[in-house]
Amino acid sequence: MRWLKHAFAVEPDGPAEPNPEQRELIDRVCREVVKRHLTTPALAFLEMSRPLNFMSSQLLHFLAPLISAVSDAQGHRRLADFLEHRGSIDFISGRINALESESAATVPNTTRHPARVSNEKHDAQPGS
Repeated sequence: MRWLKHAFAVEPDGPAEPNPEQRELIDRVCREVVKRHLTTPALAFLEMSRPLNFMSSQLLHFLAPLISAVSDAQGHRRLADFLEHRGSIDFISGRINALESESAATVPNTTRHPARVSNEKHDAQPGS
């Protein structure tokens, strides 16, 4: 009956831990998301796709021949292997949040857009 003991075992809850190659790839993707100011849409997409992360990893494996024709062949395999783990979405979401916090701490917070400020000065002149 030893074989039955772990037949239905699942991974523990919480973020998965990627290997160094996967971490580098995930950091690169997360930095691009933060750099392009797509944090909120990316986090919403990740939360919506949480139940399907294993299926998306299998889709990446299925599309490997097409993806490798236009992209890094090993990169998408590393990402697909990481997405197979239960806590992969938690790790990616946490990494995006951490990079967003770092970005917000280094960039001064401006509440007004520079172009808008110049238009407001122009509109505020008397006699126009």
